Amino acid sequence: MARERRQRAEAVARHGSIHAAVASGDLPPFADVSLSEALALGLLNQRVRKYVGVFGHGSTDLGEVLRVYEEAGAVRVFPVHSEIEASHAALALHWQYGETSAVFTSIGPGAMQALAGSLAALSNGAGVYYLLGDETTHDEGYNMQQIPRREQGLFLRLASALGPSYSLHTPEAVFTALRRGLVATRNPVHPSPFYLLMPMNTQPAILRDCNLSMLPSPASLPAAAPVCGDQAAFDAAIEAIQRCEKIVIKIGGGARGVGEELAALAERIDAVVVHGPKVPGVIPASHPRNMMVGGSKGSICGNYAMAEAELAVVIGAREVCQWDCSGVAWKNARQFINLNTDLQDATHYNRTIPIIGDAKANLRELLRRLDRAGVRKAGAAASPWLAACQARRAQWEAYRRKRYEVETLHDEAFGRRLLTQPAAIKIACDFADEIGAVKIFDASDVQANGFQIVDDERPGLTYTETGASYMGFAVSALLASAMADKPQYAIAFSGEGSFLMSPQILSDAVEHGARGMILVFDNRRMGAISGLQWAQYGCDFKTNDSVAVDYARVAGAFPGVLGLFGGTSRAELRAALRKAREHPSLSVVHIPVYCGQDELGGLGAWGQWNVGNWCEAVQSERLRLGL
Repeated sequence: MARERRQRAEAVARHGSIHAAVASGDLPPFADVSLSEALALGLLNQRVRKYVGVFGHGSTDLGEVLRVYEEAGAVRVFPVHSEIEASHAALALHWQYGETSAVFTSIGPGAMQALAGSLAALSNGAGVYYLLGDETTHDEGYNMQQIPRREQGLFLRLASALGPSYSLHTPEAVFTALRRGLVATRNPVHPSPFYLLMPMNTQPAILRDCNLSMLPSPASLPAAAPVCGDQAAFDAAIEAIQRCEKIVIKIGGGARGVGEELAALAERIDAVVVHGPKVPGVIPASHPRNMMVGGSKGSICGNYAMAEAELAVVIGAREVCQWDCSGVAWKNARQFINLNTDLQDATHYNRTIPIIGDAKANLRELLRRLDRAGVRKAGAAASPWLAACQARRAQWEAYRRKRYEVETLHDEAFGRRLLTQPAAIKIACDFADEIGAVKIFDASDVQANGFQIVDDERPGLTYTETGASYMGFAVSALLASAMADKPQYAIAFSGEGSFLMSPQILSDAVEHGARGMILVFDNRRMGAISGLQWAQYGCDFKTNDSVAVDYARVAGAFPGVLGLFGGTSRAELRAALRKAREHPSLSVVHIPVYCGQDELGGLGAWGQWNVGNWCEAVQSERLRLGL
């Protein structure tokens, strides 16, 4: 059995798929295989070759199969110290590199941790397989680490509340499970995690004379959603464009890859562009029609454009609460045109003309129709609308520059003058751009300042996990560089709180050969929440601490990791960044930063949000606006 298993693994590794291996004669079309091996073969057939996670007694049989398949060169397995870290690494591998991988866990707490971590993959539309150990199907009594209630399928019920799920209750269920997993993880419209429950007793069960050709492959999946077939929608959109003078194009995560069409549309209809925090660079920061980020944190120019717009053209967005200030950013919008693949997202606002389908294809179709209708609103000189927005953009640049130029402020927690967070992040962003590094932001005040600071000229230079705002994502995401076929050098921008959520990377990066840099911006508090408390209630409460940690020393305790102190001046920080980049493995730079109520210590908030004691005013405003 072991010899045949190895031969199968080698055959599929050589040919790339089951069908090619069978066609060549290297792989018999029928074989006696365990459920675990059928699962590994099926995932290989879907080009899933990388596994990351934590083994336990709920996944030992899968582990034995993966041992043989890795030795044969068919798969790579990355054991780590946290299922949450594994989930973030798998998300980053999909998001940054376009690779689908599998997260494996044991039963019980390990599976629960993976489910929690999968919130980030769910929120960002990442196709990731979750292989979760589960209790036996014989129900012989409580299994260690199961949910201790006398009911069936409780973990399946939990997983199903999150997304597409399936239990391998019998060996023969693997064919349907993999077909459903393929549709979920490779969905061209909304990729999703797929949760696969693996009962401990079915994993080693044998499928006799298993027809390997029944294992599905991704060859037949469509590439994208079709062009909208609603002719009336295009006609109504063109009429609205002709009628309105103040037009904003607001883009979300679904607008990746449409930069050329986006710029052409903005020029054609005399619109300005405002982006969400996830998609800087889709239109270059230097573009004269780019009004930068807008939303509850936002910017002077982005929020001005949203507030004044008569017509909003929304592309690829879910209208997450902070993206549009819980709906009240649109103070004067009389009409919306919404391009989305999902009908519910496309009809989120009242007064909407929905255009359903692939954004790129539909933007091209809209441009063709505008051309046929002779619509070309932009002239040689800037219109009053564009001029007003550009004046706000100049105001925003002056506002940011003033804060970048403030090198240090006195910080009460540290008892000394420290770099401000905007100044330190700006220095690090500029350094990343100079060396061609990818910037990955963790959930925190660092993230909020970060998406106000980045000035990307193309997409793919910055990743900001604002979908779930999962603390610890950025540092864990660095592991993807060890998993990827063509790794990129990346810098994780993290607050000290987020870093402490997932310090496992200090070991796992060295173990698996990840190269990158972690910047720990240490303000000894949850700066984003302290800021909210100050703004809403006039004081902060239990969002700071008194524990001074030497993060450079902590990092240096791990062999292979370089820990550096980032200093308290621009020159010291730049020197530390250069030294960190030269290190052949993982480096960590500890940067103490100011946190307080001095307005020069942050970049401020420019919109509203349905949170805390603002809720009543925001909700009333949304009802007034009729959105």
